[in-house]
Amino acid sequence: MDFSIQAFWVPLLKIIWINIVLSGDNAVVIALAARSLAPRQQKLAVAWGSGAAVAMRIVLTLFAVALLQLPYLKMIGSVLLLWIGVQLLLPEEGEENIDGHENMLAAIKTILVADLVMSLDNVIAVAAAAGDNMTLLILGLGISIPLVIFGSTLLMRVMERFPVIITAGGALLGFVAGEMAVSDPALRDWMSANFQVLDNKPSLAGVHLEIIVGLVGAALVVLTGKLLARRQTLAIGESQEIPR
Repeated sequence: MDFSIQAFWVPLLKIIWINIVLSGDNAVVIALAARSLAPRQQKLAVAWGSGAAVAMRIVLTLFAVALLQLPYLKMIGSVLLLWIGVQLLLPEEGEENIDGHENMLAAIKTILVADLVMSLDNVIAVAAAAGDNMTLLILGLGISIPLVIFGSTLLMRVMERFPVIITAGGALLGFVAGEMAVSDPALRDWMSANFQVLDNKPSLAGVHLEIIVGLVGAALVVLTGKLLARRQTLAIGESQEIPR
């Protein structure tokens, strides 16, 4: 194996940098999903969720090009991501009656599903930087694990002091979902025929359509999440009232 600067170290630095840039949304999901757990369970959920998410991204990278060419896959993923974003904004109902182990498993499952959806675009950049060197790819992604863990742990601490960040996290998931839906191969020809093209991307009034639909997705998640959270809170309050 060639360990020269150009063949190994430069691509490795590229992969690490890509993961630093692209790990922000993953850290948000992990922090949102684990925020209601006990401190010890938070650490376990972050560790298992982050490690499994990175391992899953390695597997996805192997099939990245083929996956991204499948029509309607991104649209299905965007709908799933919208649902996850709304669910993460809802209050925890009956949390005291749920076994802690079940809570942690639910958080890990949420982390994995969300990361699976969001990784469809991200893995292309990592695969391009690694080329055909699988050792380089696995090493680079392995180094990214502490980056994701540190980012999500820091976010959970900040969320405790500033709950508005939870809403911002849900909005981020909605934005990613909107961007993903627009870039689905099934819509490529229709987008090109009905919208202007700016920098090889469909645009509306000079603004990339991905940004517009992303903002719509962010607003949809926040408004739906807030509405359902309000209804759920009222329902819980009514059920806890003692009849006179």
